[in-house]
Amino acid sequence: MDGQRQLLEQLGIAPLPPEQETPAKASKAALGAFERGVAALAQYKARTGSVTVLRGHVETVMVDGQEHAVKLGVWIMNQKGRRAKLASDKLAVLARLGLEWAAGEGAA
Repeated sequence: MDGQRQLLEQLGIAPLPPEQETPAKASKAALGAFERGVAALAQYKARTGSVTVLRGHVETVMVDGQEHAVKLGVWIMNQKGRRAKLASDKLAVLARLGLEWAAGEGAA
């Protein structure tokens, strides 16, 4: 309140500066883990000619000027495990990259 503020200022206590709102940063999730995985798989395929990836392989990709380490082998296994829940457009992207199990939507 104004009266309290004046009394505090008379005692030599300065008010805190107003809080500045910092713009919200786009989270990595907004960037899309799926999109980072697709970029990593496309890069890996372009380099090796294959989509057969060891489970422990980590692929480093540049997305929007930032370097991202994608655990590609784990990412592929996760997509395979989630294939029944993936949207058809995502399955189509994976199939175009050459993942055979993604070709039949909802295939077990």
